[in-house]
Amino acid sequence: MMNIAFVGCGFVFDIYMRTIRAHPELNICGVFDINPKRMEAVKAYYGFSTYDSLDALLTDTEVQIVVNLTNIGAHYDVSKKALESGKHVYSEKPLTKDLAQSKLLFETARVHGVRLCAAPSNIYSDSVRTILDAVERGRIGRPKLVYAELDDNPIHLMEFQKVVSPTGAPWPLDEEIHEGCTFEHVGYHLAWICAMLGPAVSVVAASNELLRDKSASVPGLSGTPDYSVALLTFAGGQAARVSTTVVAPRDHRMRVIGDQGEVCADSYRHYQSPVYLERFTKRSLSARKFHSLRAHPTLGRIFGIGGRRLPLVKNWKSAAVEKDQQMRSSLKQRMVEWLRRREVYAQDKLVGVAEMAREIKDGKAPYLSPDFLLHLNELTLLVQGAGPEGIAVTPTTSFAPLGPIPGSIRP
Repeated sequence: MMNIAFVGCGFVFDIYMRTIRAHPELNICGVFDINPKRMEAVKAYYGFSTYDSLDALLTDTEVQIVVNLTNIGAHYDVSKKALESGKHVYSEKPLTKDLAQSKLLFETARVHGVRLCAAPSNIYSDSVRTILDAVERGRIGRPKLVYAELDDNPIHLMEFQKVVSPTGAPWPLDEEIHEGCTFEHVGYHLAWICAMLGPAVSVVAASNELLRDKSASVPGLSGTPDYSVALLTFAGGQAARVSTTVVAPRDHRMRVIGDQGEVCADSYRHYQSPVYLERFTKRSLSARKFHSLRAHPTLGRIFGIGGRRLPLVKNWKSAAVEKDQQMRSSLKQRMVEWLRRREVYAQDKLVGVAEMAREIKDGKAPYLSPDFLLHLNELTLLVQGAGPEGIAVTPTTSFAPLGPIPGSIRP
């Protein structure tokens, strides 16, 4: 059993709670938020204890891991105080808005003999495990190219101001706009790409703001990019293109193309998204020339287009997204959750905390090493800040190869 406490009770907190019953090894000591009404809403709904202040949480000797779910601008200060208090910290992404601050956090953790880990946790998903397993086993030959999409729908048309969590927390529309989709989301793809291919040795990127008036509360231009594209080159010569935007219709595909085939999945956000493997043949490649075969996937598969569905490589927490794992569920909520898991997304944000807790308990080095997390942080900052004129730079950070994701259970 690992004792944890949460700082930040906003919208994302309730997403973490969607899989809480799948993690009996995590004991929640309490929560804190600078907004007392948010704490009281969480206490009333889940029954968790609350703290009167951040200091009260940090002086609780029972707490071993602090989960930092504050807004991005507060990540550094909250994580630093927690580390200095001798607590392990799991932070939402990105770690900070400044690489020097992120480096200082890891140094603070080292000095105080504790660990700093961070989201995103989708690297532990079954779909990512299956993609990486296929690549590691040479099923597409040598990986050469990655296409990763994170197009998240035109934000000005989605009425996010009406979206609230089960405890009444509003979707953080203004922060999403002011921080930008790259800051908020590009790490989901960078994590699995870099885990597979190693550190990027070159970044060519551009970012721009294309939409005005994304919401009534943020009129005009926000000054933050709502579109970015990054072209990454890796030491082995592989390349990746990652796009992130809230302008284009939803597209979350992950594709890895090798010299003998392709492995792909529909969404990083669905932890059990179906994964397809296509071994290239002249027949399947030539079949793509025909409009009817492209327009009708079922027909196209007869000719090999898209390949075959792979059995998922699972893990010790796969069940977290296979059924309702909320603490409280009315019949309506269970139906909504079933539909969400089946059709929209199925995430287990707590699995990152669970993996961290298991590594601490077993005395193992973190799979997502400090150098790896710093590299993701730098890449995020580079792409976010690339601007309309673009950049072509060599990252200053690097990391040793991570190797296969631990705990995988092959079918």
